[in-house]
Amino acid sequence: MIKILFVCHGNICRSPMAEFVMKDMVRRAGVEDRFEIASAAVSTEELGNPVYPPAQRVLNEHGISCKGHHAHRMTRQEYEYYDYIILMDEMNRRWCDRIIGEDDRNKVSLLLEHAGISRDVADPWYTGNFEATWDDVNVGCRALLEELF
Repeated sequence: MIKILFVCHGNICRSPMAEFVMKDMVRRAGVEDRFEIASAAVSTEELGNPVYPPAQRVLNEHGISCKGHHAHRMTRQEYEYYDYIILMDEMNRRWCDRIIGEDDRNKVSLLLEHAGISRDVADPWYTGNFEATWDDVNVGCRALLEELF
């Protein structure tokens, strides 16, 4: 079983988008039984909240449900449990380091690094452009899936 945890600041936009896009990709590839995929936050600001409505809309427009998601903060135990900790941006890395300490198992990476792109996933919280985030998440998740298979 390959266990992936997607992480962003509040766990209401980018990381749940990545979680549900990746779940859809592995389902379509017929390998969902080989994966456990979840998402988390590095902050406590949005704890318990569902996916932000504009992010929900973009997922729904692409036929992907995010029903039942509630934001939670990443824990050190999740670092131990998951094989891959996939961050949405460099700021997430700094917050993640505070939670997990040293990444001594080299589990932590940025999503777009898997696609050979050295920049952050577009943050729709500031831009309002959820389609740009959708595009980045798809590129990163597709590359990650290809890397794993």
